[in-house]
Amino acid sequence: MKRLNVFLIGGTKDSINIIKYLKETFNTYILTTTTTEYGSSLAIKGGSDETIAKPLPKDDILELLKNNNFDLIIDATHPFATHITRTAIECSKISKVPYIRFERPTSKIENIDSEKLHEVKSFEDAGKLISEKWNQYNVLHLAGTNTIEDVLKSLKPEKFYPRILKLESSIKKCEKLKIPKENITFMKGVSTEKENIELIKKINAKVIISKESGETGGLSAKINAASKLNIDFILVTRPEVKSLNENYIVRTLEELDKKIKEIFS
Repeated sequence: MKRLNVFLIGGTKDSINIIKYLKETFNTYILTTTTTEYGSSLAIKGGSDETIAKPLPKDDILELLKNNNFDLIIDATHPFATHITRTAIECSKISKVPYIRFERPTSKIENIDSEKLHEVKSFEDAGKLISEKWNQYNVLHLAGTNTIEDVLKSLKPEKFYPRILKLESSIKKCEKLKIPKENITFMKGVSTEKENIELIKKINAKVIISKESGETGGLSAKINAASKLNIDFILVTRPEVKSLNENYIVRTLEELDKKIKEIFS
C-alpha cells in the first residue's frame, strides 16, 4: 500500500491511540486538527506529523483537502461534537476524500439504582431537571466546559461545581459565567472511581451531571462513585447525526484497520 496522507480530526484520547496505531501499522503522513493547543501538544507527542490547533470552518477544511492530496479523513472527535462530524461528512462528499468515523462504544450502564439514574437529551434539560428536584443542593458537573452555559440557564452558579481542564479558555469561561473560583476543580486526565468519590465528598454533591462519553471518558468510574455514595446521576445521552451512515463507522482499531484496507485495496 502506498503512503497514506491522513487528515485526522482529533482532540480526544481516541485520536491519540489512532495516531500511534497508524504510525505502527501503515506508512502514513498525519495532519491532526484540534480545537486547543493542549490537544495539539498531545497529538504531536502521539506521533502526528503536523497539527493545527484551532477550530476549522468548512471552507478551510476543503482548502486543506484540495491542496495537500489527502487520501483519507478520520473523524475521531468527541461523540457530542456533532457540528464538526456533520461538517467532515459534507467535506468528504464535496472533495471525494473517503471518510471514516471512529465512534467510541457506548457504555453499558450497570451498578446503579435505576431510580437514581436520570437520562436527558440535552444539557439545558439537565439544568431544568436540577432546578426542579435539587435546586438547594450542590451539583458536580463532569461534562466539560463547553456544556456549562446550557446547564446554568436554569441554575445559580453558587452551588455549581465543575471539574475542568486547567486551560486559560476554560477558566475564562467559568469566570464569565460567575462560577466562584473555589467551586472549580482542575482535572488531570480521566479520573478514577476513588478520585470521583473523594471529590463528591469534598464538595458534598447531591447530584452529578455527565455525558454518555463511553469508557474512554471514564463514565463507569463516575457512575460507580455516584452509586456507592447513593446520589443521583444525570446522564445526557448522545446526540444523533442524521447524515452519519453506519457504513462510515468503526469502533475499534481492528475495525479501523479493516476499513482502511477495504478502501485502499
